[in-house]
This record gives sequence, structure tokens and C-alpha cells, in this order.
Amino acid sequence: VFQKWVNREISNFDYLIQLNTMAGRTYNDLAQYPVFPWILRDYTSEELDLNNPAVFRDLSKPIGVVNEKNAKTVKEKYISIFRYENFEDPLGMIDKFHYGTHYSNAAGVMHYLIRVEPFTTLHIQLQSGRFDCADRQFHSIPATWQALMDNPNDVKELIPEFFYFPEFLENQNGFNLGQLQMSKEVVNDVVLPKWAHSPEDFIYKHRKALESEYVSAHLHEWIDLIFGYKQRGPAAVEALNVFY
Repeated sequence: VFQKWVNREISNFDYLIQLNTMAGRTYNDLAQYPVFPWILRDYTSEELDLNNPAVFRDLSKPIGVVNEKNAKTVKEKYISIFRYENFEDPLGMIDKFHYGTHYSNAAGVMHYLIRVEPFTTLHIQLQSGRFDCADRQFHSIPATWQALMDNPNDVKELIPEFFYFPEFLENQNGFNLGQLQMSKEVVNDVVLPKWAHSPEDFIYKHRKALESEYVSAHLHEWIDLIFGYKQRGPAAVEALNVFY
């Protein structure tokens, strides 16, 4: 599979799916759901220029420190109490870590897929029988990216649906997801980047970005973080990539 990918006989999307499968990730387990990278950083332009390297996320860094200003915070702090450099668990049970949450978990999958069943029902069960408050819902792709850039404790990567399933961006079932506190905006369909004119257009352009020359040249850097040698040990510490 690796050699086929290197020879460009299979797409980046197919290679990531196969890597997830080999790593034991599956659509049948929300706790081990397939994980895909954020690949863009431009969610505000009117047009998406895939020939411009500046529109792409730095794939060599964990999502929590793609924004350089978060790197110092992540290095010095975690869980806003202990410092990574000097934290020692008195019981010797917990290893030191940069992030107290994870780039892929069941709640994150339900967060993204809240508008489609069975994830709607699973989300409601998780929230004790009701929808979570509107401000915490997945309501906007640009706002979700901005939150990642502002908050080093938010480290959610993407799920494969961002590259093939436009329906998850639409509230086709008409769920009452509430309204945002500040703007009073009703949470309905997911707000798209300006360069996407419909959910289908977003998926088309996002998939095109995944298969772009830039991502093809740098995807291995992200794979090292998630599936490769930077998951653990000194390489993970150096890359600010140690998770609880």
C-alpha cells in the first residue's frame, strides 16, 4: 500500500483510509473512529487558491500548536495547573502529557455528525436527554478553525466525512439546535467558508485540496504524528505531541 501511495497509484484519501484500518480504527467504534487531518487554514477568502502554500495548514505540527502562539502555552502548561516540564504524578500512574484531551474521540465524532442519525440520538444520550447548548455545537467551519487557533486545549482533527459526505453539513431533519447567545443566530445548517457555495461545493474543493500537490508533499509529516514514530517517546515530546 505504501509503495502504491508513493507511486501515486492510490489517492491520499484512500491511503489515509487504509492507514486508519491498519491502525485498528473503524466506523464501528466511535472511540476508534477514522481520523483525518485539517489540511487548510484559509476559511475566509472568497476564492480558494490551491496553488498558494499559505492556504494550507502546517502538517508537521499537531493541531494544538499550528498557531505558533499556542506552542509556548502547550509546552509550559497542561490542564492549566501542572507544567509539562516538572509534573510528576505522586502515584507514578500518569505519564506526563501536553494535551489532556485527544485529537479523536467519541464526543468529537458526535460533535461533527450531530445532524445525522444515529449520531443525533447518541449525542442527546451523552447530554442526558437533550442537545448541548448551542454555543458548543458544531455550527460553522470557519468558527471551528478559529477556535482551534485560539485554544490550545481544543485539538480535534477531522473525520473522513469532511471529504465525501455533504449531508452532514445540512440540518435535513430540522433539529432544533438552539441559538447562539451573543449573536442570537439560530444554529441550523453548518456555516461554510466563503469559498464554498454549497455543501457539495465544499466537499468537492476540500477533497481537491486533500489531493493537491502541497498536501501530497507534506502528508507524511502528519502521518508521522498520528500513526508513526512521533506518537511516543522523545520524538513525541519534541514535537509537542504527547496526549493523556
